[in-house]
Amino acid sequence: MKRYLLQRILFSIFSLMVVTGVVMFMTYNLMDRTQIFLNDTEYNKRSYNEKTMYIHNRYQEYGYETYENYSDYVKSICLEKYGEDYAKEQEYKDAISCLYNTEGYGDNQFVKDFTATYRGNGYTVDYLAPRYSGKKILSYPYLIAYKDINLFQRFGNYLANFFSFETIWDVKDPNLKAEDRYIRWEWDARSNMPALVGNGTTHKYLIYFDDKFPFVHQNIFRINLGKSNSMFRGIDTMDVLNMETGETEYSMQEWPSELGSGILHEDASNFHTVTYSANVSDHDKTVYGENEHYVNAALSTSGLTRLGNSFVIGIIATIIAYILGLPLGIWMARRKDKLVDKLGNAYIIFIMAVPSLAYIFIFAAIGTSMGLPFKWANASSIPIAMILPIVSLALPSIGGLMKWVRRYMIDQSNSDYVKFARSTGMTEGEIFRHHISRNAFIYIVHNIPADILFAMTGALITERVYAVPGVGGLLTNAINAHDNGIIIAGTIFYATLSIVSLIAGDLLLAKYDPRVSLSGERG
Repeated sequence: MKRYLLQRILFSIFSLMVVTGVVMFMTYNLMDRTQIFLNDTEYNKRSYNEKTMYIHNRYQEYGYETYENYSDYVKSICLEKYGEDYAKEQEYKDAISCLYNTEGYGDNQFVKDFTATYRGNGYTVDYLAPRYSGKKILSYPYLIAYKDINLFQRFGNYLANFFSFETIWDVKDPNLKAEDRYIRWEWDARSNMPALVGNGTTHKYLIYFDDKFPFVHQNIFRINLGKSNSMFRGIDTMDVLNMETGETEYSMQEWPSELGSGILHEDASNFHTVTYSANVSDHDKTVYGENEHYVNAALSTSGLTRLGNSFVIGIIATIIAYILGLPLGIWMARRKDKLVDKLGNAYIIFIMAVPSLAYIFIFAAIGTSMGLPFKWANASSIPIAMILPIVSLALPSIGGLMKWVRRYMIDQSNSDYVKFARSTGMTEGEIFRHHISRNAFIYIVHNIPADILFAMTGALITERVYAVPGVGGLLTNAINAHDNGIIIAGTIFYATLSIVSLIAGDLLLAKYDPRVSLSGERG
């Protein structure tokens, strides 16, 4: 068992690395990078040199290249040499103004050093000459150095920053002394539960409990899947998955500065999400405390997170599918070729043959005629909004379970051991309960982990039709928006769930099928 798990885990890690590398190659090397500007309104507002600079900024932001600006290069040198008043020095002024001299700018020593340094490191150095209309300047001059990031460098950086932990040294505030930094368990008066809190960490609450799904939250460990480029510009993709939906939710609660006083305020802040800030406003001091630096709480919303919406819909649909699909499949097998079996087969053929988009709209039309909302945003409450997506997900799953349970049970009914059991005088009910059903369900058991785990991913078509703010449509939207960060993160997310579901299915199968063993001794 241990050898099997170790082999599967190592192979899974290798598979994830291969998948990540392939997706990175396809995204950055095979796709036309200029497509990122198709829906970029800022791109069309710029012209001349400013447009070129914007292009390089976006390429760097998207992870295509790294580039350096000559002005920043000069500033960093002069700042170190002259201090905060570097801009008053003639050397700095000459280094910047020389770019306006299109013929002699290359004689400046800063330009020579900049060009030699970056060309020596494989960069392309471009001079963007100023543009004039008469005496009026239309575009300022620039000197830049840029270089494409190769696949191995990008992949290495991604792996190097894949995991991170919050430590007491995350906050760089010199006023926070070493003896005041800590991570420890404390009693959280807000939730009446213990919480792991820190000082010097980015977040104050590293592990805490509340009444929101999934009820246990943590900030101490983070998987860094990159940042969104266009859809949620600059936001970490894990934060996108865990982004809360719904409207801002106000409640009567105590401020941290008055915790335990019984004084309530109407506030939408989630005070468990506070992060460190060196500069605290007077309002923050009133709300959080006079000497408190953990402020900037996120706002609470009335809905679940994107991941939570997809998971709740998916898991309820899965439970309904098993509750209905298993007994219906058994009933069909026991009444083979009878009316029940024929009706069940008709349903299976319909649900499997009709394109998913077609039957989703059929169910949506039926649901809306009964007063159910078609779009998520039009629902009066979240449970009502979930009804049609759950039904649309559950019905095909019911058909699939009916088909396979019927097939496996009929196959087992024709086995030799069943014929022997009949010859011993056992009733058909006893044979079904004690032999056929147990052996037939072995094949179903293997798919249970996959059904549960993939409930987290949502359904691409279903969520798009009903406008569910979940994970399902995130990857397809990212492809349309050329959001490289979410494309790679979504691929890793789906691949990881596939691998975990396969391993869990194998473990479950080995437990319930006596013919299967994961140990070396039994094969």
